[in-house]
Amino acid sequence: MKIWHYAAIVFLGGCSYGILSTFVKLAYSAGFSAAEVSGSQVLFGTALIWLLVLFTKNKYKRISFSTLMKLLVSGLPMGLTGIFYYKSLETVDASLAIIFLFQFVWIGTVIDWIIFKNKPERSKIISIVILLAGSILAAGLLAGGFQGLSLAGTAWGLLSACTFSIFILVSGAVANEVPAIFKSALLATGGLSIVMVIFPPLFLFHPSTLLSLAPYSLLLGFFGVVLPPLLFSIGMPHIGPGLGTILSASELPVAVIMSAIVLGEYVTFYQWCGVVLILIGIMFGNAPAFLRKRALRNG
Repeated sequence: MKIWHYAAIVFLGGCSYGILSTFVKLAYSAGFSAAEVSGSQVLFGTALIWLLVLFTKNKYKRISFSTLMKLLVSGLPMGLTGIFYYKSLETVDASLAIIFLFQFVWIGTVIDWIIFKNKPERSKIISIVILLAGSILAAGLLAGGFQGLSLAGTAWGLLSACTFSIFILVSGAVANEVPAIFKSALLATGGLSIVMVIFPPLFLFHPSTLLSLAPYSLLLGFFGVVLPPLLFSIGMPHIGPGLGTILSASELPVAVIMSAIVLGEYVTFYQWCGVVLILIGIMFGNAPAFLRKRALRNG
């Protein structure tokens, strides 16, 4: 495969994440709660990814108990991200919830600086400023958006950004020697455990609810738990984290476009400008690392 094939694979992984908020909103409109939607998505998604593991070579590769526990614990913030994000979607538009989630870009940089003492480069700081300016526009705050902004939805959205930042930092540093599909299954299992504790799967004991919920659960589980990690594990090693971060940001425009087309949410011109600014900020922050890697490869 050529390099652009791997880039397209990562881009599609980001798009997969982007459609989730729209279908969560549709599930809410059908009368399902955040507990039912979040719990069933992770449950069905984890079951699907373990089915893939069963048909994967080296699926029984030995790993130590400590590595196993590290991966399960590393999956906890992934489960919390889904809970917080879907709680945010209860009270804010899908096009706005994704803006809050995307604050993980600068929150992760701050966490990395405070905990791991990795001071961000000047380009990264500039990209954060651009991203924050874009977020203000995209959230509609310059057009009196504070009045219609849900405080609870905002808080849940920012919490999802914090836990997603932690998940990215932790999962990228733990057990990279474990086969990607097996690692994804263990991370998903860790996420499932925390979701089941917070939202016990009571829907399993109501066959009619489970049957009605199944189409949403399977779709959200496939596009939220199974497909993106698999696509990222295939493409990321070949294109690197710099370009990978830029391409996976396809989640943002896809979420906004889907919310506008499918849900009929009104997205203003200024909000579109904010989305573009956020994407520019992400590209600006990751371009130097990408260019250095390409120079080393060519040199």
